[in-house]
Amino acid sequence: MLKLIDNPYLHEEIATLVVILLYVILRISIAKVVRRFARLNEVLEHRTNLIIKYINLLLGILALISITIIWGVKKDQILLFISSVFAVVGVASFAQWSILSNITAGIIIFFSYPFKIGDKIKIHDKEYPIEGEIEDIKAFYVVLKTSDGELITYPNNLLMQKGISVVNKPVEEKEFFD
Repeated sequence: MLKLIDNPYLHEEIATLVVILLYVILRISIAKVVRRFARLNEVLEHRTNLIIKYINLLLGILALISITIIWGVKKDQILLFISSVFAVVGVASFAQWSILSNITAGIIIFFSYPFKIGDKIKIHDKEYPIEGEIEDIKAFYVVLKTSDGELITYPNNLLMQKGISVVNKPVEEKEFFD
């Protein structure tokens, strides 16, 4: 019989392979689910790819944290490192909160699907009401075209905070021929 070589890191190596395998399986299956959801709701390809990119980033971070824990880095050290990084990032760039807020609102708009490209909407803002047709929905903002032809970029986080009416387009009555 062959004698197996004693490998003191065998358990860590197997656990790391399991995490990597799980990461790949989740990444592929979640991408398929998001694409199916987007196809059913007629969402544009670039919006779908953006959501998949955000989910893959989150999965990658979780896999990295899992592998770090598997290899014996103490939880206290991980929490200290993460809190230090967040403190530096938070102090150095407080404006990032606005960006994160817009990205989060973009993801919520993607999945809740309250309106789509081509819809005419009215934003109920006391100081600056806006009415226009949605030209494009981006990760950070929505592009609106007013009746005057003016293009307006409106932040996604404000769309989540303001009241919005989807104005129905007038339906043309056509004569029906059999």
